[in-house]
Amino acid sequence: MPTADRTSAARKPRATRPVVRKPMRILVSGASGFIGRELTRQLEADGHEVLSLVRRQPKSPNEINWAPSAHMLDSSVMDGVDAVINLSGASIGRLPWTRNYKKQILDSRVQATRTLVEAMARATTPPRVFLSGSAVGIYGDRPGERLTEDSKRGSGFLGDVVEAWEQAAQLRPAKTRLVTLRTGVVIGKGGSLLPVMALTRFGLGTRLGTGGDIWPWISLYDEAAAIRHLLTSTLSGPVNLVGPTPATSDRITRHVARRIHRWYPFVAPSWVIGVALQDAGPALLMSSQQIVPTKLLADGFTFRDSTVEQAIDAFL
Repeated sequence: MPTADRTSAARKPRATRPVVRKPMRILVSGASGFIGRELTRQLEADGHEVLSLVRRQPKSPNEINWAPSAHMLDSSVMDGVDAVINLSGASIGRLPWTRNYKKQILDSRVQATRTLVEAMARATTPPRVFLSGSAVGIYGDRPGERLTEDSKRGSGFLGDVVEAWEQAAQLRPAKTRLVTLRTGVVIGKGGSLLPVMALTRFGLGTRLGTGGDIWPWISLYDEAAAIRHLLTSTLSGPVNLVGPTPATSDRITRHVARRIHRWYPFVAPSWVIGVALQDAGPALLMSSQQIVPTKLLADGFTFRDSTVEQAIDAFL
């Protein structure tokens, strides 16, 4: 007889799949990354052809070489694609944030985006759609506020990075519809919860600060499904890619411990996180953001994982 967890998982509603009128040819940067791999899987399941940008010698006909740090990409590639999805950027989860690595976080995003839009500008027939990576870091630490796509940007290093990232995307050709994907904490195998999982498995489950900071989460499946939805949508501008129900950091880390049957005994005070991780600690772990996916919901997108518990259970 199936367990209660399996029964509830089987009854969960599936995310709405966009109506695909015909297969698209889609160019993806960052296709080998955490989000890129799941997105590629879903796109190919929909019947689309995915072309991946790589920084090495191509190993298949679906791989195309580029050098974003040198702004090198053959513009003829853009003539044959319907859409471009930009997921490139150095990981913000790599610590510590040294002065040089902060520069790499910024430059990797801006240079990749500029390389793509410059190639579009040189193309004879630029793509109809450009979905460019972005992040909820643009809102900064905003406890007590309800944040939508119309909210003003916040302060801090990540806010500066995302603003420059989005401004670079704005330089795409005027006829190319642009969506900037303001992504939250993506929950899936190998994502932001990997350090939490590792500590918890060793019996070191830890509440971060008061545990009351709201983390804008989204499951890996829904992140990719939302990007697929936006390919055929008419939405443009910034779109929040976060789950529909808010969750505190304590709710998330405690549920991880419960699901893998481990103790949850420790508390990491805010000052300890600040000393240990310097400015990366408050930005990544102690920032509170109640962000709402206003545009996605109004556009008819249905989340498969509507609570953070469902998102965690899905990959565990």
